[in-house]
Amino acid sequence: MPIHSKRGETLSHSPIRVLMPFAQATKAKGNHVYHLNIGQPDIPTPLEALEAIRKNNETIIQYGPSEGLPSLREKVANYYESLDCKISSNDVFVTTGASEAIIFALFACCDEFDEVIIPEPFYANYLGFAHTSSIKIEPVPSSLEEEFALPSVIKFEELITSKTKAILLCNPGNPTGCLYSKEELTELIKLVKKYDLYLIVDEVYREFCYDEDFTSVLSFPDVNENVIVIDSISKVFSACGARIGFLVTRNVEIQKVVEKYAQLRLCPPYYGQKLAEVCYDYALEYIQAAKAEYAIRREVLYKGLSAIEGVKCYLPKAAFYNMTALPVEDANHFCKWLLTDFTYDQKTVMLAPGSGFYMHKVYGLNQVRIAYILNQHDLEQATYCLKLALDQYRNL
Repeated sequence: MPIHSKRGETLSHSPIRVLMPFAQATKAKGNHVYHLNIGQPDIPTPLEALEAIRKNNETIIQYGPSEGLPSLREKVANYYESLDCKISSNDVFVTTGASEAIIFALFACCDEFDEVIIPEPFYANYLGFAHTSSIKIEPVPSSLEEEFALPSVIKFEELITSKTKAILLCNPGNPTGCLYSKEELTELIKLVKKYDLYLIVDEVYREFCYDEDFTSVLSFPDVNENVIVIDSISKVFSACGARIGFLVTRNVEIQKVVEKYAQLRLCPPYYGQKLAEVCYDYALEYIQAAKAEYAIRREVLYKGLSAIEGVKCYLPKAAFYNMTALPVEDANHFCKWLLTDFTYDQKTVMLAPGSGFYMHKVYGLNQVRIAYILNQHDLEQATYCLKLALDQYRNL
């Protein structure tokens, strides 16, 4: 038989979805699974946007512009005004989710075997995108003990070589819930300008900052050639399945390259773009309500985790994730065991094993990423379920 590619063989599974077959199997037995493994909010998508899709009377869904619908690009540019970011609609490319925006950014900035520096732990799919792009990730370790604070600029600078092309950040952080300050970003911008690097920042969680203000890298002056921002409607408008993201940059040469990649996949999803347009019409009120709800959930999860013996956690500053250390040696085994061998009152919990968010897997062996995307009652039930599971697991 034909032999499949080595590239596909060596690509890692997503830690967020790798255990889904076991979750489906336990559901088939009549058990309920509290999904804390994936950032899929349970807050409804804006009703006005859903209604606009229902009332859409197009008779032919035609190809659209490769860079996205002009009306949506204009609304995104106007939205950035609220972040003190002066951009034009020409600086906005609509993509099929933030995932495609990340791929476009890597393809536009890097050649084969170039290097990108990323604070570790990082969003697991960055590793897959780099793998398929033949780009090498150079991780800068951060620690749970320091609540995954941004490593010093010195640590970044130590990793810069002739092959380094970019620094990639997720701010606010996935999987950590960290938030990088304006002062920290200022130092990184000095660094990328010093070495003539790109600074790619995934800002999809920017609206969910609870204790401090968010600063977009697009708000800094004199970084037009260096900065690329990744954005999405998935989390902020609870519209993950719409698959609408954005790549935003003022770098004209990068824009020209991104346009070529955008043309290769023809155009982003029509209905997703139409839904996004209406979301931005109602953004302020919707986002305020969603942020208030996540702030409450953050406290509920932190309180629940803090009450479990042996668990090490922290109060995240932003996003809706908590990277937590459990009193287990192998979180991968424990997370699978939760789905195959444990139930309480026909309920169990699904978590994302932490090692999948690290380049160096040994660092996250006892960690899990927990997404506080369920309502308060379900979060309380899920953390209680987790407590009972850990008690039982210790006695195996």
